Amino acid sequence: MNAKTLLYVLFIVLMISPLGGFFITNKRDVKKYLKFLPYFLFLTFSVEIFGYFFEIEHPHNIQARILLKNLYNYFTTFEFVFYIWMLREIIINKVIKSLASYIMIVYVIGAFININFFQGVKGFHTITYSVGCLLVVFFSIIYFLELFQKKNAINLIRQPAFWICSGLLFFYCCSFPIFGLSNFIQSLPKVIRLNIAAIQRTLNVFLYLMFSIAFLCRIKTKKSSPSF
Repeated sequence: MNAKTLLYVLFIVLMISPLGGFFITNKRDVKKYLKFLPYFLFLTFSVEIFGYFFEIEHPHNIQARILLKNLYNYFTTFEFVFYIWMLREIIINKVIKSLASYIMIVYVIGAFININFFQGVKGFHTITYSVGCLLVVFFSIIYFLELFQKKNAINLIRQPAFWICSGLLFFYCCSFPIFGLSNFIQSLPKVIRLNIAAIQRTLNVFLYLMFSIAFLCRIKTKKSSPSF
């Protein structure tokens, strides 16, 4: 699968995932984090589409590229805050919940300072992005530790939180070195940059597929009685 086809696949998955989420999460018994997730995915889709066409319209405009990087800097900051909030809603431990609340505030302040005064003026905020990756991985691991400590048997296939945390844990463990070194990667040969971009898009497709499964796993299927 070439890079352009992979990009189209990513856009299709990003478009389908929130639509499925809106359809599935309109019931009253749905958790709050699951209700907000489709809106976040729709916003992500809008940002990705805007960024794609904006880059095509201004391929050699340096100021346009700086503007686009700042858009991604601020959006990824919001993205981490949303994921930490979502994991906070999933986690049961009250101490960890309180910790997550304080971390969200500190992270926003730290990212704002880094973007405006250090890394993010003309480049990508690799430091605060890397910190965000570690935070999401940390809270995802907390969820799995709580899961392993449960005494009662749980059908994980039917648990949206399991699919969400699995996707986040895998995605950010794998993308941590890619985005953490993104400013350095820009200086590499074009063929290497294209291969790294393809890997990142594959990881994105996997993450949003996991979100889609989180929505779909709530669908109750009726067992048909055998006919004689």
